[in-house]
Amino acid sequence: MLQGMRNVQKTWIGRLFMAVIMGFIVVSFVFWGIGNVFTNYGAGQLATVGKTVISTDAFRSSYQTALQNLQSRNGGRQLTNAQARAAGVPGMVLGKLVSDAALDSAVHRLGLGMGDEDLKTLLKSSPAFKGVDGKFEQARYDAAIRNAGLSPRGFEQDQRTTFLRQQIGEAVSGAVSAPRTVLDALYRYGAEARTIAAMRLPVASAGEVTAPAEDALKAFYEQRKQGYRAPEYRRLVTLAVTPATLARPDEISDADARKRYEEVKNPRFGGPEKRAVQRIVFMTGDEADAASARIKAGASFEEIATERKLTALDTDIGVKSKIDIVDKAIAEAAYGLAQGGVSDPVKSALGPAIVRVNAITEEGYKAYSDVAEELKRELAMGKTGGAVQATHDKIEDSRTQGKPLTESARAAGFEVRVVDAIDAQGRDKAGAEVPGLSEREALLRAAFASDIGVDNDTVTTKDRGYAWFEVAAIEPSRQRSFEEMRAQVELAWRADEIGKRLAAKTTEFVTRLNAGEMLAAIAASEKLELKTISAIKRNSAEGLSEGERTAVFNVAGDGAGSASGEDGSRLVFQVTASDVPTLDPVNAQTKRMLDALSGALANDLLSQYVQRLQADAVVSINDAALAQLTGGDGG
Repeated sequence: MLQGMRNVQKTWIGRLFMAVIMGFIVVSFVFWGIGNVFTNYGAGQLATVGKTVISTDAFRSSYQTALQNLQSRNGGRQLTNAQARAAGVPGMVLGKLVSDAALDSAVHRLGLGMGDEDLKTLLKSSPAFKGVDGKFEQARYDAAIRNAGLSPRGFEQDQRTTFLRQQIGEAVSGAVSAPRTVLDALYRYGAEARTIAAMRLPVASAGEVTAPAEDALKAFYEQRKQGYRAPEYRRLVTLAVTPATLARPDEISDADARKRYEEVKNPRFGGPEKRAVQRIVFMTGDEADAASARIKAGASFEEIATERKLTALDTDIGVKSKIDIVDKAIAEAAYGLAQGGVSDPVKSALGPAIVRVNAITEEGYKAYSDVAEELKRELAMGKTGGAVQATHDKIEDSRTQGKPLTESARAAGFEVRVVDAIDAQGRDKAGAEVPGLSEREALLRAAFASDIGVDNDTVTTKDRGYAWFEVAAIEPSRQRSFEEMRAQVELAWRADEIGKRLAAKTTEFVTRLNAGEMLAAIAASEKLELKTISAIKRNSAEGLSEGERTAVFNVAGDGAGSASGEDGSRLVFQVTASDVPTLDPVNAQTKRMLDALSGALANDLLSQYVQRLQADAVVSINDAALAQLTGGDGG
């Protein structure tokens, strides 16, 4: 629809028509009182912190910057106001502005200031404006001004304000350092490693589970009724027009595909022969000749290198094809040797040298016949750019005339796809994932935010195509009856019964272990394998799930416990050893941990200080204005 409006405005008549329409819309807003939205912003105030005012323009600018940053982190995907509100973005942005205003009030009250020369010194020493050589770069500084959308004077004032806030922050929390006891506890938590003796009770250990009585099964269903609700399903009419759907690989000749194959085969489909090459460079030809003679007499290449105090970094050229070796004399010598061979002295660019080949990787390429289909499809897709846009415009023009997607698609030579039932996670009524949806996540989000009869915008695909959809029908979420779900309910009842039996057995075993019985004896009586599992840490352990690792660390250093396995089994274990390496206070990792912990404590102190400033200053927020700025209802 938006494209249709753009097409209308391509002529002067169309532009005049759209101007008249928009004029009617604006007049109707004023007539019905919507114009108050604009006049209410006359004061331009969103909030006050004491005597400091937060303007609507300041919030709007910060809010848009936050949205752009989130969209950038999300791969460029657009973020709606509703999604931003759900994520709490407006509150976070306003909270930052309120905190800054509270600090500005404190700066003013304390009479803090900064002269132009002091500001210039701080700006020149700021890491943000330094180049790779550590020196101030005017180009970086100018770019920062442009990105901020401020005048040079305005940027300086903004930086001065930031530096003054930082002065208060440093005064409040700049000297904070984490206590050694806290650091020790944090280190112990991450570094402790445990060893356990363990046996695993399989599902079969629960014994035979007979069919439950019908009344018991119905009671089980009633207790878990909400888990048996059917999700909302929607019937979708969809169409995707992308380079892949428009491509006609059968129209690409073998000659064109083979030409493309020759262009990209190295390294895409393999590569030429490569060799791991080393060389030793000598000052004179006589030294090179003497070294070559010694190698022929039985000395090794390494012996010569060691005598000359050369390491592997000094001698290795790397694993390279012949064309990739810059020194042609070295290349010719290397590619004239067998694996493990050492050359006679050669005149390299750096001086007389001997060359050794450590390993040879044979030339290998996928055959053209194996990749011809892939190349033809790729070439065909490359020719569809204009066709994709032309098809999009044709379909949108038809939809602008009020025609349904099915008819618009058929007029453009396409048939829509009808998905009879799909839930918000993209599954059908059998619980299977519906395949073949272009831009699956974005399409489902848009479809479940839409309704029957709504004229939806297109969804842009990552390969510069388009996807359309219409909601043809909605089947609301409903409670599925016991009779409908009986088979699934019985399976769940059996799993629950097995879990209860295994839990009872493992509880008994743990009680016996805590009373002094040996785990080996219990394992033997149950005919279960006893294992020793070592090097268990909270975040890693071979063969143990996250829940099992947590259980291992939830008992005392020599205690016993049990945990559920991911396959329904139960683990019974006893801790046999616990090791915590001694904390090294000068270790780089310890220093990073200390810096992070100290930083967190400093931030917490500063946060408490700002909260007190806000409480003393009295914060007032115009909720209605905030709702209007972020697309909310103000409720």
